Amino acid sequence: MSWAFLWEHLFLVLASGILSVLIGLPLGTAAYLFPKARGVILRAVDILQTIPSLALLGIIMVFAGPGKATVVIGITLYSLLPVVRNTCLGLQQVDPGVKEAARGMGMGRMHRLLRVEFPLAFPTVFTGIRIAVVNAIGTAAFAAFVGGGGIGVILNRGIRIQNMGLILAGTAALMAIALALDLLMGFFERGARTTHSGAKAVLLPAAAILAAFALVLPYGIEQKAGGRELILYDGDYSETQLVHHMVKQLVEGKTDLQVTIQGQMSQVNNFKALTGDSSPCDLMISYDGTLLTTFLHQDPDDVPDGVRLYDYANEAAREEYGVYLLDKLGFDNTYAIAVPEEIAQRYGLETVSDLIPVAGQLVFGAEHEFFTQEGSMKYGPFTRSYGLNFRDQVSVDVSLKYAAIESGQFDVTEVYATDGLNRKAGLKVLEDDRNFFPDYNGALLVREGIFERFADTAPQLEAVLASLAGEISNEDMVEMTYRVDVLEEPVDQVARSFLTERGLL
Repeated sequence: MSWAFLWEHLFLVLASGILSVLIGLPLGTAAYLFPKARGVILRAVDILQTIPSLALLGIIMVFAGPGKATVVIGITLYSLLPVVRNTCLGLQQVDPGVKEAARGMGMGRMHRLLRVEFPLAFPTVFTGIRIAVVNAIGTAAFAAFVGGGGIGVILNRGIRIQNMGLILAGTAALMAIALALDLLMGFFERGARTTHSGAKAVLLPAAAILAAFALVLPYGIEQKAGGRELILYDGDYSETQLVHHMVKQLVEGKTDLQVTIQGQMSQVNNFKALTGDSSPCDLMISYDGTLLTTFLHQDPDDVPDGVRLYDYANEAAREEYGVYLLDKLGFDNTYAIAVPEEIAQRYGLETVSDLIPVAGQLVFGAEHEFFTQEGSMKYGPFTRSYGLNFRDQVSVDVSLKYAAIESGQFDVTEVYATDGLNRKAGLKVLEDDRNFFPDYNGALLVREGIFERFADTAPQLEAVLASLAGEISNEDMVEMTYRVDVLEEPVDQVARSFLTERGLL
């Protein structure tokens, strides 16, 4: 496990912790000072806590874009409840006699609050901060879904490829961060309860947290497209990672440009980053079928007769989003229907149509997204097209799909044609004999103007990227993803060996 993921995770936790304190303390104090507003403030932070983590991050991403900023904002909002409530509660619990004595000494309202009430309430306030920070450690694991990095990247990959070592390593790292921060904050909390110096009780933990944040700050800085570097995001699948690392090695090996690959991100979120106003990346691997159905929200039936899906999707994407596909890389990672080899042999399955007479005895399972009603490349249209009536259907998280079919939870599934995990799971890919699924030809998707931007510093950039066109077959990609996901070879190493074998490096 890379140490960078741990430091990224710590940055997310500390950044959101500091923000939650800066926002939560004034809100909690306001709830204490203004009883009429108290119910509104406390109810608002309660409601924030009830929103599912992924839903909250998805909402924020619409406005803030993908990346660490979205994660920090989301965790900050999640962390407000213990900070606000404990601040209000701690101030309410200060002995009324002490407050009255301070008033009798002629102290004004704010003077009493800052010099008497808050120092006495600080142990309770600090307990809320401690709870918020420790809870944030687990919540930050969702950062991987929106390109925020952190240890969630390790956990997601471990679950997908069923690597218990990665899962345990990620879990152990989370536990280590939680234990270290909890012990440190527990030490300061005990000091706050025994010291008579309010200033010392506040300044010591604040200085410690700020010092730790300064150390991990470099891991929270994200590059933006538009400078002298080529910016990409890593993918959440090994296929995406392989192509992006090939781009990095080719560009850095044949031009003077530096290529920065930032945190992992899904195809959908990467596309939003590529086409958003801030444009935090320059290019990504995508597919003509994905471009048409997922990004342009059209179906293959919308493609005019005599026009290739690739050409139609490319032109539409250029007009609507200002992005376009370079030449095809050579592999077609389309949807495919697969069954375990034992099932294929038992029923003599070679094509999808062979499933028709036996579907009533079989259970179909796939990720949640395949069962949605959006688009024509989904379970409903697929089964209607082939006339398939399965005994049952099972929806699972995409990261658990291969584990589920290996354990016998279902008999038939939908896979990606070039996924090396098909081989590991012992799956037989059935021929799509009615050509239901469209092409999903892999190609680099770039923003318009990218080559003009680097015309002076790297005029050969377009030719370098074009050198990958047609070089990667389906068999090549299956072999490479198998080496990464199953044999656990480093992505960089597999990408470099392929480029070297083809004479591209």
